[in-house]
Amino acid sequence: MALDRISLQDFRNHAATALDGTAQFNLLVGANGAGKTNVLEALSLLAPGRGLRRAKLPEMARNGGTGGFAIGAEVHALDAPEPVRLGTSVEPARPTRRRVRINGAEASALGLSEWLSVRWLTPAMDGLFTDSAGARRRFVDRLVLATIPGHATIANRYEAALRERNRLLADELAPDPRWLDALEAKLAEHGAALAANRRQLIERLDAALLAQDDTHFPRPTLALEPVGPEERDALAKALHGNRGADRRAGRTLIGPHRMELAVTLASKGVAAAHSSTGEQKAMLIAIVLAHGSLAAKDRAGVLLLDEVAAHLDPDRRAALFDRIEANGEQVWMTGTERAPFDAILARAAVWDVSGGTLRRI
Repeated sequence: MALDRISLQDFRNHAATALDGTAQFNLLVGANGAGKTNVLEALSLLAPGRGLRRAKLPEMARNGGTGGFAIGAEVHALDAPEPVRLGTSVEPARPTRRRVRINGAEASALGLSEWLSVRWLTPAMDGLFTDSAGARRRFVDRLVLATIPGHATIANRYEAALRERNRLLADELAPDPRWLDALEAKLAEHGAALAANRRQLIERLDAALLAQDDTHFPRPTLALEPVGPEERDALAKALHGNRGADRRAGRTLIGPHRMELAVTLASKGVAAAHSSTGEQKAMLIAIVLAHGSLAAKDRAGVLLLDEVAAHLDPDRRAALFDRIEANGEQVWMTGTERAPFDAILARAAVWDVSGGTLRRI
């Protein structure tokens, strides 16, 4: 078990919601707009980042509420003698600032990843392979974070140095070369670590997909396509040599922030972007399931699946449930009815969701 004693206060359409007595399989059932996905979004905020909707903090506060919100949960870690209490909140007086507490003490959002590994699959991600390269990089980084907790810190430092370099390049006055040298040294250091983490994850994930004996979900092959060198010294040199082009463009044109994830349907040798909608969905599920076998086992693992099972035939649903159970993660699923989940209802915790309120079934 990963999460229990979950509470939502003034979050989206939930005024005061509590979920106790969770299981490995947790099911939220209700009509569209009832507040099921809002619960998943709240759980996704118990990890670094902006959550599964990537919404702004003020948008998450309940209409008619205080203007802030609070989310809390107990994490039952494998080696911890006592549960760890995680919480994140926004105060009405500072609606754009997110606060995090771990066992009651102030902490950074990055500290959440030391206790909990959270991943998700939502209908909005169905177009991942035809979306922007940036969306695919965020997807890769979320998978990396689930296995390497420190990845978020590296990514944040890289982004901070990148923003500063872009600001200097866009200045009408010629920037001080010494400032650029210092920034490019930071970019190269953090960029090399960022690229190495991504490449390690993709290589392990591609190997896990290759070893996956599953005929229900077509196997994709994965590769990273860099834009510029990935080794630290070579990247620093390339950034220095590209200053003129970058200044004309007003942005940094090379580096891991331009890296692309290439996904191919293995059986046909066709790029995922050119595969059918059904094939794309099945490949995405295959990636998420394979990643579950790689996720760090020293932290509690949580998988959030929004409206996934209803769009699968019975055989694929059974395969999905079997793989999740084998991976050992706690899973939270949503659906408009219980029928697609008949195979796991006997061992699942089930809640009926209506108008932002929950009733245990």
